Amino acid sequence: MKKLTEYFSKTEIALWSVSGVMIISSFFIFDRENYMTLIASLIGITSLIFAAKGNPVSQILMIIFSLMYGAISFTFSYYGEMITYLGMTLPMSVTALVSWLKNPYEKGKKEVKVNTSFSKKEILFMIFLTLAVTLVFYFILKRLKTSNLIPSTISVATSFAAVYLTFRRSPYFALLYAMNDIVLIILWILASIYDTSYISVVVCFMAFLANDIYGFISWRRMEKRQKKTTVN
Repeated sequence: MKKLTEYFSKTEIALWSVSGVMIISSFFIFDRENYMTLIASLIGITSLIFAAKGNPVSQILMIIFSLMYGAISFTFSYYGEMITYLGMTLPMSVTALVSWLKNPYEKGKKEVKVNTSFSKKEILFMIFLTLAVTLVFYFILKRLKTSNLIPSTISVATSFAAVYLTFRRSPYFALLYAMNDIVLIILWILASIYDTSYISVVVCFMAFLANDIYGFISWRRMEKRQKKTTVN
């Protein structure tokens, strides 16, 4: 515990604590049954707080979260979410884990090296790839009669762009995940109209949104610090 309190800043500890309280409280108010949702949510926010530090442990936790969230999505026929997390986020998290481990900022330091060498060609490639994947998923999800098709399709687009940028170690992965969180909040609000237990999932992604916004700010700071150290 002492090592963790030394590793994380007071802001990060407070953010994780508040997020945890929100998630646990909403679970016992609105759900009380689906403990997988509770555990997945707590693993998710823990992953994000490690991600904000650029620590590869975050990707291991994201792999676990993807498996659990895929199962939760299946219960409400959100096949887009299920396929996205099991077929895209999970394998990309494995790839990102390898990438982060291979590119530490300093030897022995639990911080990934921020990648700032993005060319216009790669940005265009990412946009093209995202649109292609989204289009393919749209027809797959339509065929599967996915609930709330349009928001589910948008979620695929934001998720794919986010995992691509995570693999490429760009600070903007957190910003894309924040956009994805907004889409997911809408999706699960729609689900909670039919089953109030899903309100706990809504609260989960509200906590994720706050953590992803902080993650983007933290990575921008990391980027500036690493640049300054390199120059010096």
